[in-house]
Amino acid sequence: MIIEFESSNVDLNPTKIVALARNYKAHANEMGSPIPEEPTIFLKPPSSLMGNGGVVILPLVSRRVDHEVELAVIMKNRCHHVSREKALEHILGYSVLVDVTARDMQAEAMKKGISWAVAKGFDTFAPLGPRIIPAIALDPQNCDIWLKVNGNIKQRGNTREMIFSIDALISHISTIMTLEPMDIIATGTPEGVGPMENGDTIEAGIEGIGTLTFTAHREEH
Repeated sequence: MIIEFESSNVDLNPTKIVALARNYKAHANEMGSPIPEEPTIFLKPPSSLMGNGGVVILPLVSRRVDHEVELAVIMKNRCHHVSREKALEHILGYSVLVDVTARDMQAEAMKKGISWAVAKGFDTFAPLGPRIIPAIALDPQNCDIWLKVNGNIKQRGNTREMIFSIDALISHISTIMTLEPMDIIATGTPEGVGPMENGDTIEAGIEGIGTLTFTAHREEH
């Protein structure tokens, strides 16, 4: 079954969004970060979810808000300490997610050595859509992935370029925390991350899934 998100609302009700930092070598290089030896995970709150056709709010407290297009994995059932061999059996399907990031706030938090969850957790900072494709209908490790701002290509890659594969990610994450039905794993972004400005139109797509579209608007005083 294909689940469509043709409004700004997402009714999955996940308990968490588990996201990956630096899961593409080219992105790690552009950020000046070392290639991780194991998955680097962080959490985004479910309240940051937004559906297709919505509006990302650029908060007044941030001077730079970036786009990061990612393949999203939606979990089918509860799993804990799952093996890599069994991991893919727990997937409901796949979608497109943009991990919106207040980059200046993230940089400041990293400089201070504190958590940068605040840079990832604003409302509307996790657009998801336009649909969930059943797991059986997609080869998740060989999909072109891209993002355009105002029609201009900014990010382009392929999911085969991931450092840690999806089965490895699920197995690793499930040893740390139980994954519940409808939980979302954002699997990392290819190179080309960059800022969004007031009035921008963003199109984020993955081969075999479709194109997620939204606009960006500055928060009003």
